[in-house]
Amino acid sequence: MDRYDRIIQLNRIFKTHRYPLSLQQIQDKLECSSATAKRAIKTLRDDLGAPLPYDNDRGGYRYIEDPDAPQYELPGLWFTPAELHALLAAQQLLEGLSPSLLSDAIAPLRERIDKLLSDKRIGHNNLTQRVQVLGSPTRRGSSDFFTLAADALLGRHKLEIDYTSRSREERTRRTLSPQRLLHYRDNWYLAAWCHTREGLRMFSLDRIGWARRLDEAAIEVEEGALTGFCASTYGIFAGEPAGWATLRFSRGRAEWVADETWHPKQRSQWLPDGRYELEIPYSKLEELTLDVLRHIPEVEVVGPQELRVMVRERVEAAWRGMAETTL
Repeated sequence: MDRYDRIIQLNRIFKTHRYPLSLQQIQDKLECSSATAKRAIKTLRDDLGAPLPYDNDRGGYRYIEDPDAPQYELPGLWFTPAELHALLAAQQLLEGLSPSLLSDAIAPLRERIDKLLSDKRIGHNNLTQRVQVLGSPTRRGSSDFFTLAADALLGRHKLEIDYTSRSREERTRRTLSPQRLLHYRDNWYLAAWCHTREGLRMFSLDRIGWARRLDEAAIEVEEGALTGFCASTYGIFAGEPAGWATLRFSRGRAEWVADETWHPKQRSQWLPDGRYELEIPYSKLEELTLDVLRHIPEVEVVGPQELRVMVRERVEAAWRGMAETTL
């Protein structure tokens, strides 16, 4: 442990202890000599301005508590090697989720962390080999408008966008009050109050063709309504539940699916024959259909009938397509 790491640890020790600590206790916690502990105390108190007197009556050191003053913090940003590694791993995770997302903005931070680790002579050059994010297929362009959407969201400004929906391939001009950004299955979505449609809507960032931030203040949607909109039904197609879908998985697939969370409000049970039954609230069935198809033929759609029909039609269409290519 070097001098700076010891200062960070000592500060944390005093912040979590309300009673005075003797020099011996400080030595034990820092795992250092008496001279080293004294130097750390002196640096923290004299050089960094910590409120750290020696309590003669109780025979130890502790931070002075002043109810009228803010809690003491080390000046600047201080990180231990473990925290620096965690920051790099978090950045690697972000790059894995969206390779071009905020890369220019984060680059200076990455350089600074690299220098700090280099100064401490702590290895980190193999981080990209040690930490890897394997995501599902992403859509091109989903990060093009991320910065603008995030700026409007956090600054509480309205957005004006040109949006093309997948269902109708219809391009419309929308005015939005951004409410929440969501990262779902390696793609970015914006939950917003649509002033054009007068309601909450979900917008896939890769379907935005043009956007600009407006000077008007965004309206606020009540938190409960927003959370209900984003999470009440299966997948990204949020909204009030239209019903519940019931799926039964074979014994061979049951253990796999039982470890997954398809929806926070899902209901499940093990059947006497070893199969696994899963019930999920849904609003629209398109995305649920695609996930059910991943488990064919190890899944039975019990209901609703509309979902049974959709799955059967997709399977039959796939079979016809394969049959035609083999003729």
